[in-house]
Amino acid sequence: MTVTTPTLNVKEIDEAHLRLRDTVKTTPLEYDHYLSLNYQCHVYLKREDLQWVRSFKLRGAYNAISVLSSKQKSQGITCASAGNHAQGVAYTARQLNLNAVIFMPVTTPNQKINQVKFFGDTNVEIKLIGDTFDDCLKEALSYTEKHQMTFIDPFDNIDTIAGQGTVAKEILTQATDADIHFDYVFGAIGGGGLMSGVSSYFKAHSPHTSCIGVEPLGASSMYQSISQNRIVSLENIDKFVDGASVAKVGQFTFNICKHTIDDYVQVDEGAVCSTILDMYSKQAIVAEPAGALSVSALDHYQSEIKGKTVVCIISGGNNDINRMKEIEERALLYEEMKHYFILNFPQRPGALKQFVNDVLGPDDDITKFEYLKKASQNTGTVIIGIQLKYHKDLNTLKQRIHQFDPKNIYINENKMLYSLLI
Repeated sequence: MTVTTPTLNVKEIDEAHLRLRDTVKTTPLEYDHYLSLNYQCHVYLKREDLQWVRSFKLRGAYNAISVLSSKQKSQGITCASAGNHAQGVAYTARQLNLNAVIFMPVTTPNQKINQVKFFGDTNVEIKLIGDTFDDCLKEALSYTEKHQMTFIDPFDNIDTIAGQGTVAKEILTQATDADIHFDYVFGAIGGGGLMSGVSSYFKAHSPHTSCIGVEPLGASSMYQSISQNRIVSLENIDKFVDGASVAKVGQFTFNICKHTIDDYVQVDEGAVCSTILDMYSKQAIVAEPAGALSVSALDHYQSEIKGKTVVCIISGGNNDINRMKEIEERALLYEEMKHYFILNFPQRPGALKQFVNDVLGPDDDITKFEYLKKASQNTGTVIIGIQLKYHKDLNTLKQRIHQFDPKNIYINENKMLYSLLI
């Protein structure tokens, strides 16, 4: 395969920073005492969750739109997004008084639709089309061509990448003022726009800093592409980390990351959930799943970062409160604290009491119990959820459950059963 060199000149990031300075918030670079103590190093957080639209996406959207010609601006802009990019485009359209048509899948939650309406006001028209993002994107591109508008790509655009790279410009400026020298920078990779810009700037101005790209385990499209030295399209992805779950990275971002990213980390979605809850309870930070990726990656680098100085980019804080129950569930499953079984219960009085006395440990709790009693059988099927206080108690629990019902089914190990029953 012919190696294509990166086409981003870091001077474009400096120029983007000048364009954005009166529109984009300079977000805090904060020392995090909890994480620093936990990992025995010096951890700083770049708080892009405190951006005007609660994510870094505003930077790339504003920069890409602001450099358009007067004719392009007058004809209007479009984008396809169900999340932060749409909010960035909407905010920019209102600021620059442009007409924008934003395509979102029909399945987009109302919370996200309302946020786009709020930021865009009367400058934005929202079109809900398609059950999937791919269907939505197809319609957006067709509409763009038909109406001679300009499509604003969420990541595979040099001007978008340059805008995202201003995060690094700010980090290094703030670090220089405080006499901080970073050994590592951790940032999320979805399509690759953020870390393409950040790593390019760090390599030019702080080459000793290792740039680590972090992806969700179920959607590691950049890592897979780099490993095979070609852009691959993942057939199936876990969309839970919605801000970073991309099936196919961009050509520009692939070319740039190939030369500037030092390592890639794939983080289990359950670990991301644990991090979200930990950040909320310990640091009072509301991070969306993609925003928590960089902090989750520290577990994978514990030995390397000990005694070092690192910065994690909290890329976004648009976390729907309605997802918290799912986030807690995934965290407990990942930490091996919550477990589900299908059991056959004897259809006689006292069977449940026997189970509680003989099977459950003193610190175990029943969180789910569904019993289907059949008059013509001696046993009834039970779906039961048990939450442990200590994950080390799992093996003894399984042993006691096997004695109670040797034919039990452990649902946690069967994703299809879990999705159907739980």
